[in-house]
Amino acid sequence: MSALTKAERPAKKQAFGGRGDRIMSRTVFCVAVTGIIVLIFILGFLIANGLPVLKTVSLKEIFFSRDWYPTEEPPALGMAALIAGTLAATLLSSIIAIPAALALAVFTAEIAPRKLRNFFKVLLEMLGFLPSIVLGFIGMMLIAPWMQDTLGIASGLNLLNASILLGFLIIPVVASLSDEALAAVPLELRDASYALGATRMETIQKVVFPSALPGIIASVLLGVMRALGETMVVLMAAGGAAIIPTLFTEPVRPLTSTIAAEMGETPVGSVHYYALFFAGLILLVMTLMINLASLYIEKRGTKR
Repeated sequence: MSALTKAERPAKKQAFGGRGDRIMSRTVFCVAVTGIIVLIFILGFLIANGLPVLKTVSLKEIFFSRDWYPTEEPPALGMAALIAGTLAATLLSSIIAIPAALALAVFTAEIAPRKLRNFFKVLLEMLGFLPSIVLGFIGMMLIAPWMQDTLGIASGLNLLNASILLGFLIIPVVASLSDEALAAVPLELRDASYALGATRMETIQKVVFPSALPGIIASVLLGVMRALGETMVVLMAAGGAAIIPTLFTEPVRPLTSTIAAEMGETPVGSVHYYALFFAGLILLVMTLMINLASLYIEKRGTKR
């Protein structure tokens, strides 16, 4: 039987590197490059519209002055109270939400039966898609009157109200990502711990949790970034007072709510207009720093 010629031989199918893989690779590359270009455009737009405010006011006044009266003559553009309100709401909501989120992640990943775990996963996904304006409405109509009557305060729209609602937004993010980090710990580590006589709680505490710690920290930072950039909840429930809070029951005015409340009524090209863009630039730098910290921690955890 004569050997087949080269043209008659059946073509070998390539597992990788075929035409479909090249098309998909180029598509992913184009999408990634498009995202980078969009981010660069946003950053350039914020810089172009934010930096002109420095012709009128110094960085020292922006970051250390408490006076935010942008419509006065001359305008007072101190953002210290706005930045303090942003950091206070983010910190307090993180303190409220992160322990609960981590406890929920440990329960779903290590303790709950499979059916219950699947139920909690679906519930977390649903909570993650809950519109923030709905939470803001709940804060205004339910939590604020309850706080006012129970605590005997002048207004229920305050730092504590906004932080509780922000906590509801953080919990699904942190719990879901931490659950994935815990589930990714190899089963062999758990079996080795049990073989040495450790209990389930000892295994979780001394083996599973430390192994998943880089992913957990990254999820916590992403949750903090979620609270830092939230707008509608703090706009509706924080009270809107540009002061540095000394009590949990005092109203605050974070950067996001300031931009949302004032941008629509600000003349284009005015100092007030440029100041709001500069506030957006400050927020972008904050979230970028947290994102870079999250990527760095995750990268170090992968090397380990």
